[in-house]
Amino acid sequence: MSPIYVIVATPLLSAAILALVPGYRLAARLNIAFSAVTLLAALVLFRTGPAGNALFVVDAFNIYLIALTAFVGLTTSIFSASYIGHEVAAGKLTPRDLRFYHAMYQAFMFTMLLALSANNLGVMWVAVEGATLTTVLMVSLYRTAASIEAAWKYFILCGVGIALALFGTILMYLAAQPVMGPGMAAMTWTELMKHVARVNADILNLAFVFLLIGYGTKVGLAPLHAWLPDAHAEGPTPISAVLSGLLLNVALYAVLRFKMLLAANGEAIAPGPLMIAMGLASLLLAGLMLYRRRDIKRFFAYSSIEHMGIITFAFGMGGPLANFAGLLHMAMHSLTKSAIFYAVGHVAQAKGTQRLEKITGLTVSHPVLGWGLLVGVVAIAGLPPFGIFMSEFLLITSTFAREPLLAIPLTLGILLAFGALVLRVQQLCFGEPGGESAPVRGSLVPLYAHLGLVLVAGVWLPGPLVAWFQTVAALLG
Repeated sequence: MSPIYVIVATPLLSAAILALVPGYRLAARLNIAFSAVTLLAALVLFRTGPAGNALFVVDAFNIYLIALTAFVGLTTSIFSASYIGHEVAAGKLTPRDLRFYHAMYQAFMFTMLLALSANNLGVMWVAVEGATLTTVLMVSLYRTAASIEAAWKYFILCGVGIALALFGTILMYLAAQPVMGPGMAAMTWTELMKHVARVNADILNLAFVFLLIGYGTKVGLAPLHAWLPDAHAEGPTPISAVLSGLLLNVALYAVLRFKMLLAANGEAIAPGPLMIAMGLASLLLAGLMLYRRRDIKRFFAYSSIEHMGIITFAFGMGGPLANFAGLLHMAMHSLTKSAIFYAVGHVAQAKGTQRLEKITGLTVSHPVLGWGLLVGVVAIAGLPPFGIFMSEFLLITSTFAREPLLAIPLTLGILLAFGALVLRVQQLCFGEPGGESAPVRGSLVPLYAHLGLVLVAGVWLPGPLVAWFQTVAALLG
């Protein structure tokens, strides 16, 4: 049996089991155990290699994303155990809330892994919609006025986006049907790639526009990004970690799958300019908005918009080097941003606030946590020797070599965000400690494990991983 069945079935069954487990400690441990099983099955994919059938597809592109999703899912479940324990002790969550939370966490993992492995356009759309619904429910977990408002905004904006993506999926089927005939084949990735060169390019172009806008809403691309800062600020911090670290990647993966279809049709439009425009708009907007944020989770939410803009720009540029940079940046951003949210979650609990002006001197009051957050911000800002520096350096040099004029707004956006991050991290980590100063009770292993991987990637990438990224970069066109 292919490990992909275990990867998809484990979180689905886990969600059903955890919905019935009343005790917090047992539920948290089971959540970690189920996530570990999913990761082990995902690692087996590297041995079995590419495979596919009518239901699932496993290829060079999605293997590493499946493994990355499973890994961050495991580390977030470890962080979640102590974070949610504090929320229970503070009286913010009840035993019923905990059953709901753990069940929805595994359901969310199921929808993302299904979207990444589905070989059917419709199933992938259903999975992304399922991810939207599960995260909407978790964003509103605290049942405060602000969290419910954020959940509604998330639901409405992403609902519109997903509806547009559905229309684009229907148009894709309409374009494929005259060539491939009615039935499931015209909705299957592997079959579409074989016949897309003969598909009507006009309908294909129209479908991609709707799909880019629709799934781009889930990516958090401007001007469809408004849901993302609210969802991060009001939901539990573990959900912020997987939203930024994983869900945005899944939505972009869907866009890239359709981009591959257009690249295989010689008469279709080049999707690059559309992706470059949305990527640059997101990067520049986020770079400016970072200076006005007063909530620490909103601040790093806009940082996520910035980096998804960079990644979208990279894949819009295309070519071996830019695609390689985009793939590397996806992985590095997932690891770094989730690590930052692990630190932010502990900081908010220790200080009793998310207001930036009330959080100061963390390296004095909480040295291990403060220095971890500082390293995370240095990494996400793109400074050497971390992996994000490497991916940004590759992208900027590739852009300068091919389109020098585009390199100007790209570099400007990165520098804008860099300035805001440096400005804030000085206040957060240095100076006299302000506000409350409760001790941090929880494991910081997930935080430092992620930062260690990002540091290693900035210094040395294993040969097989480089070859893997080069293969995928060629597939993306």
